[in-house]
Amino acid sequence: MATTTTTATREQWLAARMQLLEEEKELTRRSDELARRRRELPRVRIDEDYAFETNEGTKTLAELFDGRSQLIVYHFMHGPRTPEGCVGCTFATDSFNGIEAHLNAHDVTFLLASRSPLDTLNAYKQRMGWSLPWVSSGGSDFDRDFSAWTEEDRANGTGYNFGTPAGAGVDVAHDMELMALSVFVLEDGVVYHTYTCFDRGTDVLNGTWQLLDRAPKGRDEGAVSGWPRRKDEYAEAQVTS
Repeated sequence: MATTTTTATREQWLAARMQLLEEEKELTRRSDELARRRRELPRVRIDEDYAFETNEGTKTLAELFDGRSQLIVYHFMHGPRTPEGCVGCTFATDSFNGIEAHLNAHDVTFLLASRSPLDTLNAYKQRMGWSLPWVSSGGSDFDRDFSAWTEEDRANGTGYNFGTPAGAGVDVAHDMELMALSVFVLEDGVVYHTYTCFDRGTDVLNGTWQLLDRAPKGRDEGAVSGWPRRKDEYAEAQVTS
């Protein structure tokens, strides 16, 4: 993608940069306000007895908190429709690996949940070099229940992303999976659902996207064939190209 920037003096650059800085500050203030409103969303009590397969055995949703009061689950698309693992989810998870110690110290447990068998997930995790906890939800309705569809939506295969048009290839009727993030809190032994976002809503969580947004050519999506790939596939692509 060709850039449309011009060459300037240092003084001209500084003037333009200061103007942009004011807009960046306003975006930061707006982001802080949205974060506050996100935290103040009403919560929904969860009474469903979900079961997850983990490396420590079968666990309930409450047990996934692992002694903490907050749980963040990244719905990784690895299941019946994505048996090889979603490349986009893989790309995003590279940004998550290594953050668990920081989140744990802030009373937050973070993990991945997918519908594939645990052995399959463990093998993929080892291939990618990740240390994040990853659980299998395949034996429960967990992923489906937190995709925010109404019963009518489930019946007719519509209703992606809280009622917005189903333009992202999501097919409820045919068991399509979603890239999503869900958040829960545990109080007095009761689990509550507090937040969920999908697809582009998870975009800000990906550190690579954020860095590219600050590079001169930006994301430049489509300019590089077969990008993004799994990180162990780039060298292979260079050899075959």
